[in-house]
Amino acid sequence: MSEPIKLVLSDMDGTLLMPDHSIGPRVRDALAQLRAAGVQFSLASARPPRAMRAQVLELGVDLPTAAFNGGTLVNPDGSYLVTHPIPVDAVRASLQLFARHPVAVWVFADDLWLLKDTHGDYTSVEQHALGYGPTLVDDFTPYLDRVDKIVASSKDFDLLIELERTLAPLIKGHALGVRSQDYYLDVTALLANKGDALAALAEHVGVPLAQTAVIGDGANDVAMFKRAGFSIAMGQASASVREQACAVTDSNSQQGVARAIVEMILPRAARD
Repeated sequence: MSEPIKLVLSDMDGTLLMPDHSIGPRVRDALAQLRAAGVQFSLASARPPRAMRAQVLELGVDLPTAAFNGGTLVNPDGSYLVTHPIPVDAVRASLQLFARHPVAVWVFADDLWLLKDTHGDYTSVEQHALGYGPTLVDDFTPYLDRVDKIVASSKDFDLLIELERTLAPLIKGHALGVRSQDYYLDVTALLANKGDALAALAEHVGVPLAQTAVIGDGANDVAMFKRAGFSIAMGQASASVREQACAVTDSNSQQGVARAIVEMILPRAARD
């Protein structure tokens, strides 16, 4: 990479955040150095906007952030800049496929986390991560025309890999199904991907893509790896994710974002 870095976009879970979802002290210090160097910073996550708000305020992020894998761009004041709900046919296809398999199914719509069973795999983990609880419903039908994200969650990681492959042709050209973690398969609108989110954010702040850097750990982060001028994978990411990044840092439990910023991004930062 030869272009100076002016904008950094980071994933949250598994990247910026420690395994307990906190922000490590070395990461905080590195972000302060990034700000002092004049490099802009924002967040992209599979999370809903409401579940990103605490970190946005805590870190003083003053750029739009990308929720739902980029399906919703949110202004710093919490208002929506762009939204991309999933087309209804893709919603139905996804729900019908997931209903035939032993997975927990969650639907995100109307700023709510909707589910039919509170005892599904990873429900308690998700509640801890989001910071708020689910809404129990008997039927998803009333929400089908305004779904932001669908999640299939399971302890059977191989099953989710197979469902990802099976779902792809069913929603091709309309939506995307990508695992954000080994245990989560996310369905979002076609334009709801972190690559397009990075491009939209870069255009919004007037920074060429060649002068952007991104950090992530999941399969859903690869889309922004492919668009950014410089990409960094977390140390605990799968081999298939790491090999698609320009560089690899330490794991999130080791506060790898701090190393990524101090050793890999700041030396390339734009100096006005």
